[in-house]
Amino acid sequence: MVSPFDRGFLFAHAAYEVTAVYGGRLVDFEGHMSRLDRTLGGIALPNPLSAEAWGKVHRDLIEYNNLTEGLIYLQVTGGAYGMRDFAGPEEFEPTVFLYADTKQLIGETARDGVRAIFLDDTRWKRRDMKTTQLLSQALAYRAAREAGADTALMVEEGRVTEAASSNAWIVDSAGQLVTRELSSSILPGITRAGVLSLLEGSGLTLVERSFTPAEALGAVEAFTTSAGAMIAPVISIDGQSIGSGKPGPVTRQLQRLYYQAMGADVAAVAPWAMG
Repeated sequence: MVSPFDRGFLFAHAAYEVTAVYGGRLVDFEGHMSRLDRTLGGIALPNPLSAEAWGKVHRDLIEYNNLTEGLIYLQVTGGAYGMRDFAGPEEFEPTVFLYADTKQLIGETARDGVRAIFLDDTRWKRRDMKTTQLLSQALAYRAAREAGADTALMVEEGRVTEAASSNAWIVDSAGQLVTRELSSSILPGITRAGVLSLLEGSGLTLVERSFTPAEALGAVEAFTTSAGAMIAPVISIDGQSIGSGKPGPVTRQLQRLYYQAMGADVAAVAPWAMG
């Protein structure tokens, strides 16, 4: 059981990671564990397991659930102490929770794209740490759904930070990839890093900077990156089509490269990404 006095429940004092599984193998696992360790340090929680032990737990879950394609969710909280105390004890004894979820990672969302809206970014200032303080993101998804969309692009001081639970990218009129530089304003996405690692030799030019909502609306392509959706084309924002209103050639190229890197038979599972 999990106690109702758990600090994750009472204060959202918790870190989490979501790792994709494809072909029964973990995708970008080392990056997820490195970020988990950094987040735990940032929120004053000890890491209860070594990277090797975390790997074993994840592989055991894959085997136990016969998981070939999907996600493993991991959460580490500040634990429970029988009282509601803001500061907590001198030393935390974390609660650890994991589960496996069967999900098609390369499917209709990747093929057809998503619709987005712009929304004010009301999140806390340390977005570079992957914590369970997700109320603003949850409300962003509800606002998107009410508007007939799938996600939201968060806007702060006239610049797009990221999407509701993913990093945001555009392709500008010059064909350059543009995504916001890393800072405390955005999460250092593991899929983002994976895409960056594939750019050498791709012929694509990357510019790491923030961009405005107007730039996003005027882009020839847009997409988001995350472990759950991997590379998801954004085909419209606030009802306005982005580019042709369909996933574009740069997005398709990156999907193809990423799927190949994780061991997918792209021609078989994503023929629409073959170009």
